[in-house]
Amino acid sequence: VAADEGILHASGSGVPPVTKDYCIIYNSNWVSLPKTLDNATFRTLENLTSTVLCSSAEVPSGIMKDKAVVVMRGNCTFLEKARIAQSLGAKMLLIASKSRLSAISDNKTDFEDVTLPIALIRYNDIVDMQLVLGNEVNVTLYSPPLPEFDYSMVVIFLIAVFTVALGGYWSGVAELENLKAIASPGERETRWKKEENVTFTPVTVILFVVICCVMLVLLYFFYKWLVYVIISVFCLASAMSLYNCLAALIGEIPFGQCRITCSNKTIEVRLIFLAIFCIAAAVVWAVFRNEDRWAWILQDILGVAFCLNFIKTLKMPNFKSCVILLGLLLLYDVFFVFITPFITKNGASIMVEVAAGPFGNSEKLPVVIRVPRLEHSASTLCDLPFSLLGFGDIIVPGLLVAYCRRFDVQTRSSSIYYISCTIAYAVGMVLTFIVLALMKMGQPALLYLVPCTLITSSLVAWRRKEMKKFWKGSSYQVAWRP
Repeated sequence: VAADEGILHASGSGVPPVTKDYCIIYNSNWVSLPKTLDNATFRTLENLTSTVLCSSAEVPSGIMKDKAVVVMRGNCTFLEKARIAQSLGAKMLLIASKSRLSAISDNKTDFEDVTLPIALIRYNDIVDMQLVLGNEVNVTLYSPPLPEFDYSMVVIFLIAVFTVALGGYWSGVAELENLKAIASPGERETRWKKEENVTFTPVTVILFVVICCVMLVLLYFFYKWLVYVIISVFCLASAMSLYNCLAALIGEIPFGQCRITCSNKTIEVRLIFLAIFCIAAAVVWAVFRNEDRWAWILQDILGVAFCLNFIKTLKMPNFKSCVILLGLLLLYDVFFVFITPFITKNGASIMVEVAAGPFGNSEKLPVVIRVPRLEHSASTLCDLPFSLLGFGDIIVPGLLVAYCRRFDVQTRSSSIYYISCTIAYAVGMVLTFIVLALMKMGQPALLYLVPCTLITSSLVAWRRKEMKKFWKGSSYQVAWRP
């Protein structure tokens, strides 16, 4: 919603009174709302959603006197409704809409005599107000200023840096085990059977980016069907990822290793229970995914596990492939955020539309880390109750961090590449948040993360005179492969 956003503060008649806030859209050129509740005037709410108030004959005489009135959106204009409401003694007009909230606009010069506040509110919020607060409700309108910074960003920052750092470290541990297996021929075949890594080549990198572009465009045009496909894939992938992450931890615990045999195969009992737990976690999230009070916690846990497993499993063979992947995805991010508004009919960014759910779709793509906003504002109620960070902003730089960690292991360079790249990622995140706070609009995080991580890794390799080796990567996998 790009209109003027405000808050309707509703209070019930109980003792102590139950209160709740709702999103409203108003036109600041018509009326200026107080910035705090201290200066706001409360009015008794009269629910007239059975009428559209296009004629004064639609309501009994005197019913609106000195009250706030809510009516349905209809064929007549907002200001026509307001003139009728004002003539009948109303002090505030709320217009309930069953469709997506939009900017309030009309020719105010034809209605200079209209002075009462006019605001657009969701019809579902009026229904919720009656259910939560009862039939006797007092309401007021105000519009607090947007906070300069929301502390939910700190939580997002910690989750992102932790995931990237841990994913890179885990990839290094797997690399060290590979090297040990190569040095011990007796373990080599066993290790290769366990190995689940997928190595990206420059060709597969380009193919991967093309698939991302095609998928985003398809989501833009067929969102209401494909969103359920993405939800299903996320449930399956996140359950498997959570299992892999927890199984790696459980494998270090020397207790509860009893096994059962089935079809000539043995499996640890604790891993069976772990698989059931991970599947249950994904199913619970799928069922309660729209429960904003706590489902975000489960989504973030599953999302972190998904990112960790992705970073550990997908191997970049050399810095060259990293540059191609991060460079192409940077262009992808910038194009779909900043360029597509000049192409689409409604002037909206394809990336933003898909992330928010086109046309107000209630189902959201589960490909983000979500943290509730900690600072109270109208924007929190209206359209952005959560701070978001896409999985791609963790996974894509995370693949470079993982490559740096594996290169450290291969060259025994005391983790200098890994630590430097992780710090560069953290700096890139801070830079993203600074620009976000200054510009007050969503940013493609890769625009800041990619240069920070690529330039830092290149400088370390150049300073250590290892750029050629860092660029081409290690070829031991080819040398030892039978």
